[in-house]
Amino acid sequence: MKKIALSATLIVATANLFSQQLVTKDSLQAINLQEVEVLSIRATETTPIAYTNIDSKELSTYNSGLDFPYMVSMTPSAITTSDAGTGIGYTTLRVRGTDGTRINVTANGIPINDAESHTVFWVNLPDLASSVKDVQIQRGVGTSTNGAGSFGASINLQTGHMSSKPYAQIGSSYGSFGTHREYIKAGTGIIDEHWSFDARLSRIASDGYIERASADLKSYYLQAAYYNNNSAIKFITFAGNEETYHAWNYASKEEMEQYGRRYNSCGYMYTDDNGRDHYYNDQIDNYIQTNYQLLFDHSFGNGLSMNLGLHYTKGDGYYQEYKTSRKLIEYALHPFEFNGETIKKSDLVRKKAMDNHFGGAIFSLNYKNNRINATIGGALNRYDGDHFGNVLWVKNYIGNLNATHEYYRNNGTKDDGNIYFKADYTIQKGLNAYLDLQYRHIGYTIKGCNDKWNDAENSLQKMDIDETFDFFNPKAGMSWQIDRHNRIFGSVGIAHKEPTRNNYTDGKLNIHPKAERLTDYEIGYTFANNTIHAGFNLYYMDYKDQLILTGELNEIGEPLADNIPDSYRTGIELMAGIGLPCGFSWDINATLSRNRIKEFVEVLYDDNTYEEWRINHGERQISFSPDIVTNNIIGYKYKGASLSLHTQYISKQYMSNANRKEHRLDTYFVSNLYASYTFKLQSVKNITIGGNVYNLFNEEYENNGYAGSGYYTEADGAKVRYDYAGYAAQAGTNAMAHITLNF
Repeated sequence: MKKIALSATLIVATANLFSQQLVTKDSLQAINLQEVEVLSIRATETTPIAYTNIDSKELSTYNSGLDFPYMVSMTPSAITTSDAGTGIGYTTLRVRGTDGTRINVTANGIPINDAESHTVFWVNLPDLASSVKDVQIQRGVGTSTNGAGSFGASINLQTGHMSSKPYAQIGSSYGSFGTHREYIKAGTGIIDEHWSFDARLSRIASDGYIERASADLKSYYLQAAYYNNNSAIKFITFAGNEETYHAWNYASKEEMEQYGRRYNSCGYMYTDDNGRDHYYNDQIDNYIQTNYQLLFDHSFGNGLSMNLGLHYTKGDGYYQEYKTSRKLIEYALHPFEFNGETIKKSDLVRKKAMDNHFGGAIFSLNYKNNRINATIGGALNRYDGDHFGNVLWVKNYIGNLNATHEYYRNNGTKDDGNIYFKADYTIQKGLNAYLDLQYRHIGYTIKGCNDKWNDAENSLQKMDIDETFDFFNPKAGMSWQIDRHNRIFGSVGIAHKEPTRNNYTDGKLNIHPKAERLTDYEIGYTFANNTIHAGFNLYYMDYKDQLILTGELNEIGEPLADNIPDSYRTGIELMAGIGLPCGFSWDINATLSRNRIKEFVEVLYDDNTYEEWRINHGERQISFSPDIVTNNIIGYKYKGASLSLHTQYISKQYMSNANRKEHRLDTYFVSNLYASYTFKLQSVKNITIGGNVYNLFNEEYENNGYAGSGYYTEADGAKVRYDYAGYAAQAGTNAMAHITLNF
């Protein structure tokens, strides 16, 4: 800690030598230009959609090391999951029941979602929240944006919390399950009225609640900016390096009863004569993701401004795993002789790797006067990624095994371009009309061999995907500010979305998934004064060919989905809050929803003959979509002290669309307590110390998992169904203490 404090002091001292005592008004005006690109895809107070804004101060309340999804988990309709059970490592966010592949995420207007999987792997962006200025979460189709289609929500991040004066901050956290976080960040402020530099370095590590579910996450953020009277140029780079032990197998209820809730079967090798289980030490996921952004903003005056952005993301990673009794032919290996026996199956260690490149450009031209706020914008991006696998070791193998033996390889390329026009027009004072039109073109190919074995052809699955999609996504609505306290809005929007890589590679052989269409109807009302705020959003999301999670997982724990012809999500989001001058506050939100497949036909396959058994269940609840989600925050602040209690209630969910009791995630109610105190000391701007207690009342619950079914046929021809499921157990009561020093 002393070394970190000394480093921070030196940075601030150096910055003071070069920084000017006076920051000109023009420089601050130029700094504000950096917000324009973000605003071009964001909602404003007159945009007729449902959204929530979160600033850096609110984010810092939760930012003791948990992944980003857990920092926004108290927003309406949000649910989080964690493989390791602690909120660190592999975590996900769902909004209105839609999973992470359907939530568009941008940073400074630039796409963050993986171009193929459409997922944001937050584990590759550790501690990014420490460099985020503010966040907007839009629910529903939202406004036109760049990157993967928004099919339930979008998240817009603005990075680079600018400061006109030099600063430095260091912090550390330590808590249960060996969890700790250390970081340092600093900035020069404005130098010579034109320049500024900011940097952050972080590390987060945890043993995890689940056995061996460790995570070691490192990251940095660097930013250099130049400003003049009407322009601003900013170069940003941020990167994350993660190493996590697999925990995606989850555990069945039977395994939990036998081995405990923390049981993790990933990496299991064998049980010795003494009954001791042995696990593969290098059953790890390792990935490095580096992002580069170059942003240029210019104001022409008279309400006209322009924004350009170039970006490039490099991803390199792999995961290794121990596999038992695998067919050698599936790994391009020949049978071998051992102790006079021909070995066709053997234990082995395989390594699956990726080498990804993603880059492109975004732009927007913005015009604003007293009555109209209009934007023409768009993006052009290209992705090129190799997927390949190696066999590192085979048990008892005789012969020469090349350590780089490659058994599959395929390449995915994706060209994604969009152009949009949006306008907000003031018809009369308080009454606004909104129009948003977007055209999007996607070209996607996958060529080569997949890692899945095709029994029919006695070879690895051949990939020859060459798909083109053209989407038109219109949105329109009205917003009426009735008076200074009351506002109502209504909108309708259409969105389309192309399938993900997994929909092609992990679906049924030779059956390509379809693109999806969503028509989203939204009506909302808000009331706000200096003390009270309240409101509601009514929504009806009508889907055509929605790709809905089946409850099954692929071999690396990613969820599988199938097209469903007709489905819908409808509900009401209720929000209310009060803030009193004495420091007391109370905020609550609740989502009451109905998420249904209009007619669900389940297809089961015989274990031996693969014969289909089709079961029509009629209307069924969509998997991983609870009917009730509520969040409650009670807080009190007095001078430098802050105390808040957060509670979340999630009603029962099903992990498959058959709605079987054996596939159910039970209702859970979880409470977290946050406390902190900020004070000043000589030579330190301020110090904040605090502690968080998670799952205060030791709720025993699971928030994620997988499920499926099959059947076999008895001798008399009777069909016997069976069900299976695995559950992601979450940690009981645990705590985290933290300290932050600001200079």
